[in-house]
Amino acid sequence: MLRYSRKAALGQAVAQRRYRCPRLDLPGVATAVTVFRSSDTLLLYQMSGGGAMEAAIEEYRPKPKPKKDDFWKALGLPARGAQLHEALEKGVPYKVYTELAVASGLESKELARYVVIKPATLQRRATAGRFKQDEGDRLYRFAEVYKSAVDLFEGDQQRARRWLLNPVRGLGGRRPVEMVATTAGAEAVLDLIGRLEHGVFA
Repeated sequence: MLRYSRKAALGQAVAQRRYRCPRLDLPGVATAVTVFRSSDTLLLYQMSGGGAMEAAIEEYRPKPKPKKDDFWKALGLPARGAQLHEALEKGVPYKVYTELAVASGLESKELARYVVIKPATLQRRATAGRFKQDEGDRLYRFAEVYKSAVDLFEGDQQRARRWLLNPVRGLGGRRPVEMVATTAGAEAVLDLIGRLEHGVFA
């Protein structure tokens, strides 16, 4: 039976979840490692093969998860609110488009098709440096849907992209990327993502 230190007890009480981790190679010790998550700290405890002993192997602090605002900062666009409204009114900078193409892993022409911007129009906006309000609004809707899909798949961009590009039963067999061109379509995708996050499939 493993004796717990006060720290270990706290880890067990707070965690409610156990994690697998690689076995640790320590001289003369047969190890079976149990990992408890306490707040933002993973506490690793070792059990010997010969009986009851407790040894705090190490305290591991995982890398902090990216803040939700990091995506929007990298994009160069406010996430919501009055600042977003002002940015859309002023005209979304062309740089937002190029950053969104990179973030989503889409070719520039492919992204333009989903946000309904013709190639000739895209070229003019590149020269002018900004998009018109309705075009910027569609870019924002695409970014919001993409970010929500990435969050749904816990940061796995490849799975999120695959989900967005393939027919989805909850959208009547439509591809999510095909629906972001309209407010109603984008809202339908975001609503579905919200239901999937909460385990509601009907």
